[in-house]
Amino acid sequence: MSRNFNAMGTRIKMRRKELKMSQAELAEKINVSNNHISSIETGKQLPSLPTFVDICEQLQTTPDFLLLGSLHTRNIPQNIYESLLLCNERDLPIIKDLVEDFVANKKR
Repeated sequence: MSRNFNAMGTRIKMRRKELKMSQAELAEKINVSNNHISSIETGKQLPSLPTFVDICEQLQTTPDFLLLGSLHTRNIPQNIYESLLLCNERDLPIIKDLVEDFVANKKR
């Protein structure tokens, strides 16, 4: 298996663990076997496109990150993006206000 696919599997595993999700939980959420998730994370198998999309959704991350290890969308650093993904619905308006205030102050 290609080295890039091993890296993709490693990023899937890393993100899953950041979300404190077990392989079994992820497998159940996307309707695949535990063994299939394990094989994807070790780079032994590639997920189908529908399974890959489901993985991205459940891990709340982008295909860019899982495939390439970086985000290209608006050049947001991965650590900031990941931290934002872990925020709950109550946190987001506060974060939005902070960002808007920061941008407004930069323009002055």
